[in-house]
Amino acid sequence: MRYFVAVARHLHFGRAAAELHIAQPVLSRQIRALETDLRTQLFRRDRRSTELTPAGQRLLADAVALLADAARVRRRVTGADRFVVAFMPGLIVTDAVRALRDRHPDLVVDVLRTTWSDQVTVLHDGRADVSYLRLPAEQHGLTVRPVLHEPRVVALPAGHRLAGKDTVRIADLGGEPLLQDPDAVPEWRAVATVPAVPVPALAVEEKLEHVAAGRGIVVLPLSTVTFYTRPDVVHARIDDIADNQVCLAWLTGPRNPLVTEFASLALHP
Repeated sequence: MRYFVAVARHLHFGRAAAELHIAQPVLSRQIRALETDLRTQLFRRDRRSTELTPAGQRLLADAVALLADAARVRRRVTGADRFVVAFMPGLIVTDAVRALRDRHPDLVVDVLRTTWSDQVTVLHDGRADVSYLRLPAEQHGLTVRPVLHEPRVVALPAGHRLAGKDTVRIADLGGEPLLQDPDAVPEWRAVATVPAVPVPALAVEEKLEHVAAGRGIVVLPLSTVTFYTRPDVVHARIDDIADNQVCLAWLTGPRNPLVTEFASLALHP
């Protein structure tokens, strides 16, 4: 069911497989097995697109709730004494985590680093109780509360023609290959004159290696790029696009009281 929801969210088997960290043929086989088990077609697929059938749309309406229920059951059975906080690179969650630990000395409070592709998935599959999201993110089935916002910057190789500028405009980047999923930077897509070339790298460190090598650019929140400072990569603020919004999210529905408590600590320090 988790595989089905991933494909339904992306409507793209390749991107769903990357999020799930499995090979695309394996994902295709699992979806076919689900369709065989249900005796109905869930997706219409051709060389250009993937879309949900009416049966797939009906299943999706129930699947998210089923996964949320399963995650809650798993936590009740195996993790009553453990609370997991997921966070994106560049974000510091220490104060809220420490405050929850101080209030509950017998509780194991763990942190889990996520990426843009799995920051939501960790909630639906039960790996995390709360997750700090960087928008845009799929919010279906989640309760989401704003935490902060910060400028977005472009990371460039030190010898780039724009290196040394404090600010740039998004139109200045239209001819630069984007080394990340363009869904994360829709403003770039609107001005792009070259195709994106997302690299198969999930960690910020890997993305910056490709930037330093001159393969292209990445757009990141300011805190992320400054956290990973290196001499062969520079950055400039993009002054005509919206700031990156950071939110705290958890599954909608019956709630672990610790989620309410953590949210209060994080949102009202």
